[in-house]
Amino acid sequence: MALLQLTMIPLGTGTPSVAEYVAEVQKALEKENISFQLNDMGTVIEGNAVELLGLVSKIYEIPFKKGAMRVVTQIVIDDRRDKQVAIGDKVAAVHDILSSASN
Repeated sequence: MALLQLTMIPLGTGTPSVAEYVAEVQKALEKENISFQLNDMGTVIEGNAVELLGLVSKIYEIPFKKGAMRVVTQIVIDDRRDKQVAIGDKVAAVHDILSSASN
């Protein structure tokens, strides 16, 4: 199981806001049978690494179709083969350490 963080930054849109582009990507992800979570810097998606890369290729054109002239795309993949991982596991592990340290 892998976690993929996707950040797509449309440029040449005439406005500094990218919310409407992000919303379109989120709508496309909602149509897929996957777990994902929007955060302030991108979207984390959970699944098989090869399938996640296929998903990225599927949604890649969305900002261009909305009129963006240039898109900077950043993809980070954490693919663990020693155990199952899910969205939120890393944050929970840090919170466990912090709560143990305060006791």
